[in-house]
Amino acid sequence: MPNHPAYDLIAEEQVPEVSALARHYRHKRTGAEVLSLINDDENKVFGVSFATPPEDSTGLPHILEHSVLCGSEKFPVKKPFVEMLKGSLHTFLNAMTFPDKTVYPVASQNLADFYNLTEVYLDAVFFPLLSRETFEQEGWHYEVENPAEPMIFKGVVFNEMKGAMSSPDQVNHAYALQSLFPDTVYSNYSGGDPRVMSDLTYEQFKAFHTRYYHPSNAQIIFYGDDDPAKRLDLLDQVLSRFERGEKAPAIAPQPKFAEPRRVEKTYPSDTENPRSTFVTLNWMLEATDDIEEQLARTVMRRALVGNSAAPLHKALTESGLGEAVISTALEIAQPALNFGLRNANAGDADKIETLILNTLARLAEHGIDDATIEATLNSLEFELRERNTGGYPRGIAYFFGALGNWLYGRDPIDGLRFEQALEALKSRIASGEKVIEAMIRTHLLDNTHRTTLVLRPDPEQAEREETAERARLDAVRAAMNDNELAAAVDTTKKLKALQNAPDKPENLARIPTLTVADLPREGATIPTEELAVEGVRTLFHDLATNGIVYFDLGFDLKTLPRDLLPYLPIFSRALKQTGTSTEDFVALTQRIGRSTGGVAVSRITSPILGSDEAAAYLLVRGKAVTEKTGEMLAIVNDILTDARLDNRDRIRQIVAEDKARSEASLVPAGHQYVFARLRSTLHEADWLGEQTGGITQILFLRDLAERIETDWPSVLSALEDIRSHLINANAAIVNVTTDGSAWPAFAAELEAFLKGLPRRDFARADWSPLPHPSNEGLTIPAQVNYVAKGVNLKALGHEPSGALSVVTKFLGTSYLWDKVRVEGGAYGGFANFNPLSDTYAFGSYRDPNLVATLDVYDAAPAFLRKGVSKADIERSIIGTIGDLDPYMLPDAKGFTALVRTLTGVTDAYRQTRRNQVLSASEADFSRAADLLDEVARNGHVVAMGSEKSITAANRERNGFMSVSKVL
Repeated sequence: MPNHPAYDLIAEEQVPEVSALARHYRHKRTGAEVLSLINDDENKVFGVSFATPPEDSTGLPHILEHSVLCGSEKFPVKKPFVEMLKGSLHTFLNAMTFPDKTVYPVASQNLADFYNLTEVYLDAVFFPLLSRETFEQEGWHYEVENPAEPMIFKGVVFNEMKGAMSSPDQVNHAYALQSLFPDTVYSNYSGGDPRVMSDLTYEQFKAFHTRYYHPSNAQIIFYGDDDPAKRLDLLDQVLSRFERGEKAPAIAPQPKFAEPRRVEKTYPSDTENPRSTFVTLNWMLEATDDIEEQLARTVMRRALVGNSAAPLHKALTESGLGEAVISTALEIAQPALNFGLRNANAGDADKIETLILNTLARLAEHGIDDATIEATLNSLEFELRERNTGGYPRGIAYFFGALGNWLYGRDPIDGLRFEQALEALKSRIASGEKVIEAMIRTHLLDNTHRTTLVLRPDPEQAEREETAERARLDAVRAAMNDNELAAAVDTTKKLKALQNAPDKPENLARIPTLTVADLPREGATIPTEELAVEGVRTLFHDLATNGIVYFDLGFDLKTLPRDLLPYLPIFSRALKQTGTSTEDFVALTQRIGRSTGGVAVSRITSPILGSDEAAAYLLVRGKAVTEKTGEMLAIVNDILTDARLDNRDRIRQIVAEDKARSEASLVPAGHQYVFARLRSTLHEADWLGEQTGGITQILFLRDLAERIETDWPSVLSALEDIRSHLINANAAIVNVTTDGSAWPAFAAELEAFLKGLPRRDFARADWSPLPHPSNEGLTIPAQVNYVAKGVNLKALGHEPSGALSVVTKFLGTSYLWDKVRVEGGAYGGFANFNPLSDTYAFGSYRDPNLVATLDVYDAAPAFLRKGVSKADIERSIIGTIGDLDPYMLPDAKGFTALVRTLTGVTDAYRQTRRNQVLSASEADFSRAADLLDEVARNGHVVAMGSEKSITAANRERNGFMSVSKVL
């Protein structure tokens, strides 16, 4: 029944776009709004969101997001969030801070686990403990352990945001928003600016929670196949403890600019490259609740810059004024949109502005090519109907869709609808109405609320900011008398003691959890039929795909000589983005968009179980509705056999974009780069991954950009050599996921397609030897470090069991969380065990420390030898099983089966490993301590950070790292 005594039913309707019955409620006592989406999706979702308009840039909403998950009324332990990470089958568990809201979503396929997660999150957000120590730990505090030593700032969010503000992209995004909204809350940085974070007081922190984390200011969602009545009962038990409060006030609108503005800012960088400026044109758009208008804006942006062939993207790329296109769309109270270039010359800002405006004017006047609009519409429609959110729960995606309206007082269900609006938009465009061109004129060209942001590198800014921070600290220190200094030392010691103190067993026991007995003993299998089509090994997975055929074609990369491997990322993009002998790349891109749900080129690189060799394949992946699969295969044939690899201009642009994007990702994804660099000496698969996606690839791209100008014939020869070696039906594998009823017709098309592929004999290449392991320090302009240490256990004579994964889960959610994150102040600390290669590595993310973190890694064996409780072992087993059983949509299941086949992972092996996980014991933890001794003794180190940090660590450890500058 839809009625419930504690709620008023605002609306009820079937929403076919999300295959759910939607009920929109208002809680009578508090006014809390609830969206209950009822369907048969087993991946259940609960989420709560609060409007949290930032009052300044101290990062208060972000610090609070962290802090509410550090203990609550019913669960008075230091880290209930981590306990759930350790011992839950969650398919999603996290929280996010946005410019004007904070969101807490969870998801699980297991009903009992779902209720557990919901209970913990409800208590966390509404009844957190929020101690002063939590504020100091997660936000900021003065740390001084010895009166004779200098005082420093410490805090998890403080260091997270130091890392974030070391990324030029994040700085550019923050300044773009600030430039458009100088008079509203959007001029503040909700994540936090480390330069002002220490202005935040504990009293402000507490008051903010009281004001905004109230049911009257909440939007709450349930989604999935759980009992709709029980949802409301569970929620009412919490909400009914409150009286009605107030919603957050509506965000005051930004008055519209009378004319466009120019804003110039800087970011810290030690680069000497003059082409390192960001130039973006930013627009504020009018808010709208018209679904058709919202869809049309999406079409407009995608038609302009949605791919390399889109007209504005193409104009920017071909201009040579920068190396990569920037474009973001932000759905806030007044939406924002921008276009621009990174890696430009500051002196070219006027040229870039003129180019963007002139291109928009030309398109508005003369029209966007009909084929581009058609392809854009088809791609968007395919995406909306497919509802493919990957590993991300659909219910959370729908929550964010609803919030785009709901947070601003509009109908949340409208945020889920699209069918009627999409048909109306298509009809208008089909009738000849220049819908998108008119929008370009209205929303962009005639819109005076525009800024041009020029963000230049400043080689001295990092030092100035560090000096200013030191000066603030020294001033505080100088103002302290002896008693105040002693109190600061005492506060530091008390906080560390609290961080080291274990939770009371009786409090830990309050955390709701499953038991090992609740876990499925058998791992899920994926239906797979192996056969040969035209002599090519083919895997078919009979799964319900709603009339879509998912097609993967792989070519064995072991057919390539070692020296050609670094070209693979460029070759992969060139297949789709250089055109063919009969179509330029714009026409080809339009054809892909018109006829398919997408065609992509990627790679599989993984260790093979029990082997020192890699499973390495180039993959062409396509998806299409059944009536268009023939055209999809024709497109794949054309790009494989007829791509214009001799298109020098496009290759030049592709290399410039890849180089710029890779360099831009170094700071935000530093942990991935150090892990890749570390592992590149441990296994062939990881070596290949680093060659094609790590530091080595960045250095290769820099060289390649020069060789395109000075030695194009050698570059072209390498790309042609890859095609002649690689595109070979004799070295191919096919993977198809679709409904069984669609298979016979597609099989006939597939047979004809495979007949047309080249065939030749081949020999598999030898890629040995790997580089010798060594300790490396990589310098980048960042205020934080990324620190990794690891080893190949198999190479040292060990064969770990699946139980080592349980130990790794435990370390990541206890020891490393406590020592690297909580005490060390890093944003993250983790361990990773790859059972296919038997490699083991520790890593940290946005870490203020380096040597101290290495000491933490080396002390892990001693920590394990202190003993582990049965409850911790059981929770870690549960969490590890959750990792083994991820939620997968049909296409992901088919792809996973392909990867398992290529890597030798049989169902029997998976069951053996599962049994080892389920039976993990204290003895396994003891054995793991011995294995981790090997990491401490024999592991090598890769660290990335500032030159100052790397130099100081080398000085402390007697020059243990070679040092090289990366950025």
